[in-house]
Parts: sequence; structure tokens; C-alpha cells
Amino acid sequence: MGNLSMAQTVTEAAAAARIAAADLAVRTRADKDRALRAMADALEKHAPDIIAANASDCRRAVAANVDPGILDRLTLTTSRIGAIADALRAITALADPVGEVVRGSTLANGLELRQVRVPFGVVGIVYEARPNVTVDAAGLCLKSGNAVLLRGSSSAKASNAALVEVLREALADNGFPADAVQLVPGDTHDSVTELLRARGLVDVVIPRGGAALIKSVVENAIVPVIETGVGNCHVYVDAEADPDLAIELLIDSKTHRPSVCNAAETVLVHRDIADEFVPRALEALAAEGVTVHGDARVAAYSADVVPAREADFENEYLSLDIAAAIVDSLDDAVAHIRRYSTSHTESIITRSQAAARAFTARVDAAAVIVNASTRFTDGGEFGFGAEIGISTQKLHARGPMGLPELTSTKYIVIGEGQTRAKNANT
Repeated sequence: MGNLSMAQTVTEAAAAARIAAADLAVRTRADKDRALRAMADALEKHAPDIIAANASDCRRAVAANVDPGILDRLTLTTSRIGAIADALRAITALADPVGEVVRGSTLANGLELRQVRVPFGVVGIVYEARPNVTVDAAGLCLKSGNAVLLRGSSSAKASNAALVEVLREALADNGFPADAVQLVPGDTHDSVTELLRARGLVDVVIPRGGAALIKSVVENAIVPVIETGVGNCHVYVDAEADPDLAIELLIDSKTHRPSVCNAAETVLVHRDIADEFVPRALEALAAEGVTVHGDARVAAYSADVVPAREADFENEYLSLDIAAAIVDSLDDAVAHIRRYSTSHTESIITRSQAAARAFTARVDAAAVIVNASTRFTDGGEFGFGAEIGISTQKLHARGPMGLPELTSTKYIVIGEGQTRAKNANT
């Protein structure tokens, strides 16, 4: 009976979201931008209430001895709420994708054909203990004309509830349906299951979080899923690399923010440059507090290298750890990446245009980078503005997902009485 009740509750929320989505689909950019600014102002106005709710989540996290990094991502302060509000305001500067003509033509029979961008409709977001995602997702979905069903982790339950209450009130005060932004009812796994099964009411689900969360959503959903993937990202230092540049890019890729999906997790070094590069790289990484898990050839350069196991090359560390190996050729580097990559971001450092062309052609990833940090795989850095996540799949969207990736398309066909019977070609 409990499961049936949860199914009914989630279904009711999804049905309400679908009604709201029909309203959003025809809203103008000016209306949506006005609502986004109102939502941002409301967050700052109600910051004390949001922080009080967040404090209760943080107390429970401390009592549960959660990882300090997770606790930091969970914590909201006045300045962080201000930054979240500013992120909403920044979305107003982005072009509205809805109605954009992707392509169009006049057919031989005189029919006018246009393919235009339209909202998905109802988007479900399943994510972990990051309250900022609650607001980011709501803002991006609103701007792209979608209603959103938010299912954050129970560890951020009070924070998310406070944030959504503020956003819904701001929407209602500005003539928008409050049900355009909803929390998925319930805080047990049953509510996630029902969201993933709400085919026909929910148009797409996007998971944001660790490997286990993404795997669970992909394997259990009957609603279409856009998979945002984990990042086992590689830096390949080619035989023709500039050693100074390679050190700089490796350090930035690994240490700028080690807990994010576009941080480097493995460095591969061509054997011809190993004697010059590896000792310097080990010294530079050690100075940044990075532990190197190296194969036997890397370990021969320093007793401080931790002998690498197979799992080390499969790992998304999200910490100050990196796997390292020496390879005999660019072919071997590509083969290693094909074996262990999660198809997020892969990079090569080289002065050889031929090597760069071969690497970019043969490596299969959402982003392949030449002579730059892996940390650039990001919607903001790519100039897209805010992003809903980084897709590592190949259908519909791949790479940083901005506003256009939160839309589908439809064809509009305009005629003047044309019929198939009169068309000699069909």
C-alpha cells in the first residue's frame, strides 16, 4: 500500500508538471527572464531562512561523519546564496533556444518546411548533496521552457525544500505556474523508482552525481535518460611535447579542482620524453600534495610512487591522486585510453600537428583537447553559459549541456493545398 501511495503521489506531481510545461512552452523570453530575476531576488531576500534549513542538514551530515568534501558542497552561506542567485541572473543573458530554426527549406512541391527547437516538456533531475543544483536546474529548465521535477539526496532534504519553496513563490508572484518547479515527493528510493517509471508524464531524466547514482538511473529507468558521465580523464604527454608546458597543463588539470569530473585522473608519457619529463612531473605533483600511482616504469624513477594496480587506471579519484604510465607510442596511448576512458575528456600535449590530428581523430570522447587543461570541458568555459551537466553518451547531446540541449525539435510544414495524390513524385 505504501508503494502504491508513493506511485500515486509521484504521478500526481508529474501530471501537474505536465500542465505547467504546456504553459511554459509558449512563454516569451522576456517573461522567462523576468521570472528568473524574481527568483534570484527572492533567494537573496530569504537567505536567512534557507541558511537555517541548510544548517539542519549540515548538523545531520556532521553527526553521520560524512566526507569533508561532501559537507563543503552541502553547506550554504550568504555569499554562496548570492552566487547562486547571480547564476540565475546570468541565465537571462543567454539566448532563448525555443523557436530557433535549426534548418528550413521550400520543397519542390511548394511546401515550406522548418525544423524548430521546442522544450522537452517535463525534465526529471536526480542528483546528490549539492543544493546549488536545485536552483541551477530550475533556472535552466525554466529558460528552455521545461517544467522540472527535482530529486535531490535526503542529506539535503531541508535545504532543497527551502530553496524550492522560495522559487515556487517567486514564480507564482510573477504569473507563472508554481508547479513548473517541484521536488519529487518522498525521500526513500521508492520515489526515485517511480520518477524513473513515469513514462508518458516525464519526458527525460538526467542524473547528476557519482558513478553509482548514474549507473542506477540508467539501468532502472524506462523514461529516456541523458547520461551525464563520470570523468576518468587522461593527459597524454607526447614525444614531441614541450616539457615546461606539459608540467603546467598536468598540474592545472589535476590540482585546480581535483574533485570535479573534468580533473585529470591518469597521465600517460611517451617513452622518448620520459627521462626528461617524469622526474620533473613527479616533483611538481608531490609539491602539490598529489600521490602518484605508477606502473613499474614510472615507479623506477622514485620510491615515493605507489605501485599501480589495474583498479588505479580504472579509477575516477576525485582527489589528489593520479595514475601514471609510460607508453611506447601514440598508438599505445590511444589503446590505453580506449580501454580505460569514460569518454568524458581526453587530452594530448604535443608540438606535432600530425600527432595532434591522429589523437583527435582516433580518441572517442565528448571532448578531445590539444595543448590545454582538461578543466576547460565546461559549459561556461565553452561560452555556452550555465550547464545542466556533461553528457558522455552519443544520442541527442554530448559534452557540456547548455540550453539548446534541453530542447528537442519539431517540424512545421506550411502548404497551400498540396496533396500527395497530386504530387507525381510520390
